[in-house]
Amino acid sequence: VQLQASGGGLVQAGGSLRLSCAASMRTFRSSSMSWFRQTPGREREFVAAIGWGGGADYVGSVQGRFIISRDDRKSTFYLQMSGLKPEDTAIYYCAANRIGPMMLRSSWQYWGQGTLVTVSS
Repeated sequence: VQLQASGGGLVQAGGSLRLSCAASMRTFRSSSMSWFRQTPGREREFVAAIGWGGGADYVGSVQGRFIISRDDRKSTFYLQMSGLKPEDTAIYYCAANRIGPMMLRSSWQYWGQGTLVTVSS
């Protein structure tokens, strides 16, 4: 299984970015997917997850600003980020195949390499 994250970059506060994660996995359609983020010196933090049926969950700090979605035909999932804030600056990681509690890093079996999002004030 391989996950390839892309779409990060530099954006001004209030702006938008869309992250993508392309997956090479046979079980994509039946797997949950997620996004986490991490800043230096801090634990990797859950951001959003989407189930195989399309149900989504978000951490409170991004609720209403971020939208996670998936395209099973392309084996790709996305994180549309709007209303970005400087505190959203982080490396964003995509993950697949949940095997435990959603918000725990250890619950996700496969990981992408991360993409850097920088939000300037």
